[in-house]
Amino acid sequence: MQERVLSLSGDTRVGLIGPRGEVTHAEVVARAAARAAWMLSQRLDGPFHVATLLDVSDEYVYALDAAALVGAAIVGGNSTHRGADLARDLSHTDCQLLLTNEALFPLVDGLSLGHAIGTVSRTNPRVIIVDSEAGQATFAAFDGTSPHDVADSSVTPATLAGLIFTSGTSGAPKAVKCSQGRLAMIGGIMGQMFGLGQDDVFYCSMPLFHSNALMACYSPCRGVKGALALPSQGRFSASNFLPDVIASSATFFNYVGKPLAFILASPPSEDDRRHQLKLGFGNEASADDRLRFVERFGCPIVDGYGSTEGGLSVTRTPDTPSGALGVAPEGTSVLDEDGKECPRAVFDADGKLLNGEEATGALVSPPNSSFEGYYKNPEADAARMQGGRFHTGDLAYRDEAGFFYFAGRDFDWLRVDGENFASAPVEAILTRHPDVVVGAVFAVPDRVIGDAVMAALELRPGAVFDGAAFRAFLNAQADLGTKWAPTYIRICAALPITATTKVLKQSLRAEAWNTSDPVFFAPSRTDSYVPFESSHRDELNTAVGDRL
Repeated sequence: MQERVLSLSGDTRVGLIGPRGEVTHAEVVARAAARAAWMLSQRLDGPFHVATLLDVSDEYVYALDAAALVGAAIVGGNSTHRGADLARDLSHTDCQLLLTNEALFPLVDGLSLGHAIGTVSRTNPRVIIVDSEAGQATFAAFDGTSPHDVADSSVTPATLAGLIFTSGTSGAPKAVKCSQGRLAMIGGIMGQMFGLGQDDVFYCSMPLFHSNALMACYSPCRGVKGALALPSQGRFSASNFLPDVIASSATFFNYVGKPLAFILASPPSEDDRRHQLKLGFGNEASADDRLRFVERFGCPIVDGYGSTEGGLSVTRTPDTPSGALGVAPEGTSVLDEDGKECPRAVFDADGKLLNGEEATGALVSPPNSSFEGYYKNPEADAARMQGGRFHTGDLAYRDEAGFFYFAGRDFDWLRVDGENFASAPVEAILTRHPDVVVGAVFAVPDRVIGDAVMAALELRPGAVFDGAAFRAFLNAQADLGTKWAPTYIRICAALPITATTKVLKQSLRAEAWNTSDPVFFAPSRTDSYVPFESSHRDELNTAVGDRL
C-alpha cells in the first residue's frame, strides 16, 4: 500500500470528494505525509498501532495513507461500541495514539486505553481531535513534509496495515490482522475483476473501520488511482445515498448487510436513474433486493462472499443461480457435525430446498495463506484453523452443480422438533412480503424443549401488521419448510443494527418477547398471528425459566 500512496503524490487529478469539497491526489498525499510525520514524532517502542474513532471522513483517509507511509497499523474503533467494550477494543490492541473527532470524542472521554495512551482527555498529547482547532494546528506544524522523505524504507508487503475488528454480532469482536500486501492484493483483484480504472469514482458507503470499506472500496480505489467519494453525513444514510452518488458522479459503491433493503424502502423518485453508477459490490443482500435494485436504479449488483479473516472468497459467475453465492476454490467443503461432507442440496421444481437439514453445514476452506491470524488471540486462531483448514464460522449448502448458498452464521442454527435448519433461508422468504423492509430470524426457547422460531420485522413506513394476512402469505410460500414458520413475530420501528447494517441478533435473542415492541404469536402452525399479551409473556417466562 505504501507504493500505491507514493505513486499518487504528483497526481493533480481529483482524488477525494467529500462534504468539504474536492481534493487532488497530490493534496491527499501531502496531508497524509503531515500526519505521518506527526505519528513518527509520537512513536513509542512496541507495536506501532494508531487507533481511529472517526466517521467516514477525509481525516480517516489521510490516516490510512499516513499509516501506509510509515508502516503503522490503523486500529479502527467501532463507533457503535460504548464504554468498557470500546475501551477493551483499543487497549487490547496496544494502541499508541488515538485520532477522533468532536462528535465521537465523548465516547472515549475519560476512558483508559492502556499504558501508552492512558486516560483520554482533551489535553492528552497522544489524543488528537482532528476537527478541532488544536488538532489542525498540530498537523499544520508538519505541513510541507515530503511523502518520500517520511516513507519508511523497511515497509514490506508483510508489514501490518491494520487490525480489523469482526462485527461482534455474536460475541466480543476479535482483531483480525491485515498486512499491506494482503490489502493491496485484494484491491488489485477487485480492480481487475470489474474493469475499474482511474476515471472511476468510488462511493464509500460503509464505515472505514470495517473490512468491506477497506477491501472493497479504499484499496481498489488506491490500486486503480480512482477518486474516493465520501458520504455527506459521514456514514451510510438511505435518504442521502442517491443525492450523494449523483453529486459525486460516483460510478461504483460498496455495501455490506442490509443497505439495499433500506434504500429500496425510500419512495421512488424521478432521480432514481440520474446517477452514473456502473456497479454496486458487497455481500449479504438478498436475491430479491438485488433484483429490485437493478430494476429500479438500473445499476448492476454483484453480491460476493469473503470473510474479514481472508480465509475464503466465493465468486459469482454468469451462470450462478440467483439465490447462490457462487463458486469457491477447489477443496472448499460443507461439513456436518462429525466433519463429514454434507450431501448436496436437492430442490423441487419450485426451487424449494428439500433436504436442508442434511445439506446444511459448516463452510470450510482448504489451507491457504490469506488468514493472517487474530491479534493476541491464539485460542481464536486455533478455532479457525482446526485440522489445518479454515473454518469460516458460516453455514452453507451446495447444489449438484457446485454452487454454494449462504445459510447464516454458525450461531444461526435452530432446532425445532428435532429438525436442524439455518435462519438465512427463512429470512429470505419473510422479506418477500411487500411490507417487510428487513427481517431477522433467531431461536428462542420452546415452552417444552428445544427451540421456537422468532422473527423481528421492520415494516415499510405506514404498513400495519395483519396477522391473518401474514399467515396466508406464509402458506403461499412453496419453499417454506414445515418447521420454519415463526411462532413469534416482533414488529420493530427499526431493527438494532451494527454500523454496517448487520442485525444484532444477540440483543434480539436476549430480549425475545420481553419488549415494549408489538409481538404477535401463532397458537399453532396453521393459526393466524394474534397479539402477544402481558399474560402470555408472564406465563411463557415461567415455563421456559432460565433457558431464556
